[in-house]
Amino acid sequence: MNNRKELLRVILAVAIIIVGITHFTAVEPYARIVPPQLPNPDFWVYLSGFFEILGGIGLLVPPVSQAAAWGLFVLFIVVYSANINMAINHIKIADHIPTGNWFHAIRLPLQFPLLAWALWYTKPSNDPEKQASIIPKRFLSKLDSN
Repeated sequence: MNNRKELLRVILAVAIIIVGITHFTAVEPYARIVPPQLPNPDFWVYLSGFFEILGGIGLLVPPVSQAAAWGLFVLFIVVYSANINMAINHIKIADHIPTGNWFHAIRLPLQFPLLAWALWYTKPSNDPEKQASIIPKRFLSKLDSN
């Protein structure tokens, strides 16, 4: 179980880092779905992208991975408003992405497994020695001893 959980940690971290990067490389589609009540949509796109990248990296840094998971969990809840805005207003963000009600009826509930996925990592690792990490184990053991 632990190996699978750690593989899924890496997949989530890499996926969310890639999505975060796209917030900087393709701002306009994301800015379109920012709820109109929020001024300066580009700011919110950059901010959410920054926190996605930070959270993805944090998942792979054992001393902060639980906090990063909580941060991603909260971020996923906050950005859900953009997904709702996209669905309600049928905002087209790309030619290949549908805007129909059927698409959003499937897409919006799929956000909940993403929340559960982040929530899974808010609990301490069963075996901290085997937790996926971008920090070499020798450095982590020095951190633990201090």
